[in-house]
Amino acid sequence: MAEENNYPKHIAVILDGNRRFAKAKNLQVYKGHEAGADKFEEFLKWANELEINEVTAYVLSNENLKREKAELDFLFSIFKRWFSKFEKEAEKNKIKIHFAGNLDLVPKDVKELAEKIQYKTQDYKEKRINFCFAYGGRQELVNAFNQLAKKGKKSITEQDIQKELWLESEPDLVIRTGNAIRTSNFLPWQTIYSEWFFLKKMWPEFEKKDLIKIIADFKKRKRNFGK
Repeated sequence: MAEENNYPKHIAVILDGNRRFAKAKNLQVYKGHEAGADKFEEFLKWANELEINEVTAYVLSNENLKREKAELDFLFSIFKRWFSKFEKEAEKNKIKIHFAGNLDLVPKDVKELAEKIQYKTQDYKEKRINFCFAYGGRQELVNAFNQLAKKGKKSITEQDIQKELWLESEPDLVIRTGNAIRTSNFLPWQTIYSEWFFLKKMWPEFEKKDLIKIIADFKKRKRNFGK
């Protein structure tokens, strides 16, 4: 069993490098996205084996929505296929699925599928997977402030803001692949005390041994939470 002390219960991951992986292999870009989706499926199995109760994945940013239509159409086809497949898996294993982001920005059929999965799994408590989908950290905060303004809030507390966020829970650690050392508008509120790990590997190259090593390194870090 995983040790309770200093063992991550919630891991977030920025799945970066799918397109560069494909280009390095002289493959079409869409092959990189397919490889990335397959790798995430593997990652979830590893996380379950390592007793990680919650996973948050940055799968589609607001900036990604500015890409060429052909690439976006293919991405959405992957999402539909993968979400449809995962819907059964989530119900079978009682995994709560949550979508953090502005689903109004994605095609109607994708939005409806996401909302259906979220609704059907809303009562599960033990395991949770959050998809940051059509997500931007600044946009999340703007949305939270607007919601509070509509409620007529004049004196706002951190707890008030927390309740209006698309994602309330806070990751213990964040993994970013793709050889970039930046946060890219990912969970700016929730990750203030998260431990960050940056890897040179592209996302499709990520392996179970990488996850095991990151968890081992995490356990060695002293987390002061600003104290």
